[in-house]
Amino acid sequence: MKVPDTFLWGGATASFQVEGGYQEGGRGLSTHDFETDGSVDHPRRTTYILPDGTTGGVRSSFFMPEDLPDGARPYLCEDCYYPSHQAVDFYHHWKEDIQLMAGMGFNTYRFSICWSRIFPTGDEETPNEAGLKFYDDIVRELEKYHMEPLITIHHDELPVYLAETYDGWSSRHTIDCYIKYCKVLFDHYRGRCRYWLTFNEINAVRGFAACGTHKCDNQTHYQAVHNMFLASALAVKMGHEIMPGSMFGAMYASSALYPATCRPEDMFRHMQQRRETTFFIDVMARGYYPSYSKNLLKRRGVTLSTEPEDARILKEGTLDFISFSYYRSNTVSTETRINVIGGDPNPYLPSTPWGWPVDPLGLRYVLNEYYDRYQKPLFVVENGLGAIDKIEEDGSIQDDYRIQYLRDHLREMMNAMNEDGVECLGYTMWGPMDLVSLTTGEMKKRYGFIYVDMDDKGRGTLARRKKKSYDWMKEVIATGGESLWK
Repeated sequence: MKVPDTFLWGGATASFQVEGGYQEGGRGLSTHDFETDGSVDHPRRTTYILPDGTTGGVRSSFFMPEDLPDGARPYLCEDCYYPSHQAVDFYHHWKEDIQLMAGMGFNTYRFSICWSRIFPTGDEETPNEAGLKFYDDIVRELEKYHMEPLITIHHDELPVYLAETYDGWSSRHTIDCYIKYCKVLFDHYRGRCRYWLTFNEINAVRGFAACGTHKCDNQTHYQAVHNMFLASALAVKMGHEIMPGSMFGAMYASSALYPATCRPEDMFRHMQQRRETTFFIDVMARGYYPSYSKNLLKRRGVTLSTEPEDARILKEGTLDFISFSYYRSNTVSTETRINVIGGDPNPYLPSTPWGWPVDPLGLRYVLNEYYDRYQKPLFVVENGLGAIDKIEEDGSIQDDYRIQYLRDHLREMMNAMNEDGVECLGYTMWGPMDLVSLTTGEMKKRYGFIYVDMDDKGRGTLARRKKKSYDWMKEVIATGGESLWK
């Protein structure tokens, strides 16, 4: 029971959760720079100047777009802590971090490029050379260790100027800015980077990044999504022309979804919910809006504004592979509020300390479902366990719970490949080193094989330390997965 020799093993991060250096190297402000820290009991906030001129904080518009009033603009308050400004300082530790990843046997590293580090406002005609050099150095270091870059072009964020001036992805102008940004990347890194993701969790991009200062209602949101579909398709076509042999995916936030009962009504609701979630990849993988989308958009009160060439653009820029995150599963019934992500808890599953259901078999389920649906290679680009890690008196970190979580999920991935015939290109665990949590802004919710000495307020030495799972994963990779059955 092994994976092919060509299988890509690695880790995944996002720029705003690891990089820091938010005012260094000519970087402009990005939409995630306004999100404060938080906790399970006190979710992180985005700080805004409200239309009446007062300041306030609402729950992060990334997750709760209905909380963002029309005309609200983000601002940085003096007494707030913004985790992305320092993150875990990959900006100054990238060489050490890549060396540690290489020491585990990684042959790939998924990272995102910060758009505002390349084009500080997004509207410039020429790129910021210091930003390009930073990622040049990273790619060069990966080449040194024979690690394949897997680059996310757009990871939930965009330059603030585009969000405020053009209302983000709800404007077609942002498509033009994105294509200009992509062309710079493709010209600059041609022949060095084969694997690209046009968008991260495109079914979850909401709020300020998607709708700018407009309230992100269904109409504005789905119009923004349509524009992202077009931007992705244009980028894929251009990427294939500039970089022959390159492969493009777009990352999708997935979960296994089960009907709560076998009642026909629950089964039908399950079908509707599954269409809500797979709609995004259906369009990007097939190159057209599926037949059910007319009813889906009608139920949400959406009338898309399109141009005559849009259908051709979508058809000419379909994805080469399907990549997705997998952390959990959910159930759905007639009582479930239909949404693009999520559902109701599954009473048969244990949960993490943050309430996320743990369902390893669900990974095998979605691998089979997506391969059946699209008949394209798959790539598991996020999967991992956020947990509270303790440093023992001897300095070790005995994260056996993480080892068990990963063992169970990796076994199911390999079962899908070896027993079910699913074609899977690789697996990048989230994240190889501890990083700032997207959902809560915390550091105590740790994911990595590598411990970073920093607390929830950014205090600490930032020193890196291997956990027990580091050597365990090293053996998994060295044996092609065979050690998972020891």
